[in-house]
Amino acid sequence: MQFYYGQQMPLRVLDETEFWKMQEAEHTTVMIELLPDLEQHYVEALKEWGEALTTTHQHVKRFVESVIRSNPELPPQLYQQVLQLVSFSLKESMAFIELCRKLKKESQAVVGNHTAQVVIDHIVDESEYFIGIAQTILYQKN
Repeated sequence: MQFYYGQQMPLRVLDETEFWKMQEAEHTTVMIELLPDLEQHYVEALKEWGEALTTTHQHVKRFVESVIRSNPELPPQLYQQVLQLVSFSLKESMAFIELCRKLKKESQAVVGNHTAQVVIDHIVDESEYFIGIAQTILYQKN
């Protein structure tokens, strides 16, 4: 992500957040489909995560609309809410990564499946990319 957006930075970071939350939600489906023998408690956990990530994605979409409509200047309260949403999204991604790592380490369906391990590593890498973007934004503004 480029950091020369100036006043458009809140919208840009929301765009990134929206994209990555959608990706993470889709990744829960990918893992369930890739692992038909995945333990039921992990299937349920991934379904719950899919719902939570979808909810965050929808929340971010609403904020995008609010930011767009607030042009040319973003009210300070809305700006703070954007930063809080990005912070929440970052923490959510960190927790999602922990589930992915737990799956890779503890699920017999994953331990014995090299392809699934590679896919999960890729999913973790993508979530970590988003975390890097979110941290940069938050550290610049706080």
